[in-house]
Amino acid sequence: MWPELRDPVLVVAFTGWIDAGLAGAGTVAALVEQLEGARRFARIDLEGIADLQQTRPTVHLVDGVTREIEWPAVELVAGRVGGRDVVVCTGPEPSIRWLEFTTTIVDAAARLGVEQALLLGGLPAAVSHRRPVKVMATATSHALVEDLGATRVDYHGPTGVQTVLQVALGDADIPAIGLWAEVPHYVAGNPSPPAIKVLLERVGELAGISLDLSDLDDQAEAYAARVEEGLAERPDVAEMVRELDVASDADLPSGDELASEIERFLREER
Repeated sequence: MWPELRDPVLVVAFTGWIDAGLAGAGTVAALVEQLEGARRFARIDLEGIADLQQTRPTVHLVDGVTREIEWPAVELVAGRVGGRDVVVCTGPEPSIRWLEFTTTIVDAAARLGVEQALLLGGLPAAVSHRRPVKVMATATSHALVEDLGATRVDYHGPTGVQTVLQVALGDADIPAIGLWAEVPHYVAGNPSPPAIKVLLERVGELAGISLDLSDLDDQAEAYAARVEEGLAERPDVAEMVRELDVASDADLPSGDELASEIERFLREER
């Protein structure tokens, strides 16, 4: 049964493309935990449109003996937090039929009366974990860009279904904003509580809702300590981090450099 919602915000994150530090996936997971009356109301089965060698099904025991297979799917969950209705869309990125897939989500957003969409992810970047996490933003209209402040418009290169969905939402007159946390490339394969915290903050600001960040404060401190311990064992990486510490904002990678970094990250993830 479809939920009855009032001016909901749609928050989206997919795994399988670029989600360095699990920034997007971690943010939506933290958001779902804070939803009042959270309910999964729709499921998009990815059978036939996902590469199961890349996005494998999982197995678990039901009664200690019987095995049950859980197939990959994209789920839609609705709830309320901070006085506003929220719809969360999350799951693995499909491998094929992206136009059909994104049309399904756009149709669902229109049916639910979505007034705003926020799409989340993490980018591997030549930045230091000792500096505040920056967020690269993209938008579907000039008006949104003006409200966002810092945006990145020089990137061109490989993209994922998340960007395809953002464009499709904009074409359907649903304002859509992409938020990409910049995660240090040398720890991009590990969950990054600082990146998750910053994205969750931005979601709260843009959606006009109050969210609890206290758990992430503690996790971010523990994360920084673990990274420092790791650097003590890798003097070569530690030297690189020291160079990043003193780099100025003018040293921010260009769009082409960012595209190269993204491609390298994907090769290593595979």
